[in-house]
Amino acid sequence: MSERIIYGKAAPSVYQAMLGIQKFVSGSGLPSGLVDLICLRASQMNGCLFCIDMHWKDLRAAGEPERRLYMLASWRESKFYSDRERAALLWTESVTRLGERGVPDDVYDAVIAHFSESELAQLTLAIAVINMWNRLNVAFQTPPAT
Repeated sequence: MSERIIYGKAAPSVYQAMLGIQKFVSGSGLPSGLVDLICLRASQMNGCLFCIDMHWKDLRAAGEPERRLYMLASWRESKFYSDRERAALLWTESVTRLGERGVPDDVYDAVIAHFSESELAQLTLAIAVINMWNRLNVAFQTPPAT
């Protein structure tokens, strides 16, 4: 697989717009470890090599145990995630795969029990942003950083 275009060079304004939204998400007050965890999960779902590599490295650099990262794709069966993290991962999967049903009420009920309305709006934006990054990187076959 070879990179199709380097979108940051081809359209710097697109990259700058993405960075602006990312900066907002980073300053939202949500724990960075939680944001990176949901970003890694969405990136796994979307098959984004660049983002999987980046968020895995970021989580490891922040001290996240490898075992939790290995288990992320099977978080429902794993005992290594808190109830709040489970709610965020459930929300991430549902928002990432909207489908015909959208986000079901039972998923909303599960997540709102662990996040304030403000936090949930911020979490949803973080999910939307990683999905935008994933789509750019998958579409243009951006390779993992070296």
